Amino acid sequence: MILGKPAPFVRAFIEAVDTAIRTYQPHHAMSATQRAWLAFCVTAVLVTNSICWARFERASLGTYSLAALSWMFRHSKIPWDHLLVASVRVILRHHGITSGSLVIDDTDNQRSKAATALAHLYKLRDKESGGYLWGQSLVFLLLVTPKISIPVGFVFYQPAPELSAWYKQEKTLKKQGVPAKQRPPKPAPNPQYPTKQQLALRLLEEFKSHHPAIRIHCITADALYGTALFVDSASALFGGVQVLS
Repeated sequence: MILGKPAPFVRAFIEAVDTAIRTYQPHHAMSATQRAWLAFCVTAVLVTNSICWARFERASLGTYSLAALSWMFRHSKIPWDHLLVASVRVILRHHGITSGSLVIDDTDNQRSKAATALAHLYKLRDKESGGYLWGQSLVFLLLVTPKISIPVGFVFYQPAPELSAWYKQEKTLKKQGVPAKQRPPKPAPNPQYPTKQQLALRLLEEFKSHHPAIRIHCITADALYGTALFVDSASALFGGVQVLS
């Protein structure tokens, strides 16, 4: 499909997002060039069903070059941290949503073994095969309402290197029959590498801060987040709402 210019509805959405950013963070507003680039990229994602500069260039028949698109992404000071928050505000306002439930989950995304420049890469446990794969792990937050369900926050998870090394050594020593008392103790938590529970709480806190007017009925998470500390902290954050795990 040929892509000559951004779709009108995408351009309108980007303009609404920029207006939302200007309302709360005026000094982070986007320039006209940034808005045009972002509108084209969003349209290109919809048209090509991918995130690939080369495909975007081909779809535009050379109107937008791969080098220029990539340069804007890497060097233009687009307020990335505010885009998702502003987008959620626009969508909630458009649909008149004032309440809903929050769902916490995580997912592992496999990457090529040749990938080295991507952030937060590590060896993941593959639940289906029982082996390992190279990839990234995400913790994300969804807002579920009777009208729509949308992602409202996400963060990458990566275990502390010393913890990964300890697990590997622990597994080897167990196979060798080394008693627990003679094996190295588990490393202390590293604040630079928060757990998935800590990351999930951070997402909840950010949602509460950015969307204080949204009433939350309950919070749902799988068993991984079912610790008493997490349940109590999440419940207290939203005025004692029920946390299901």
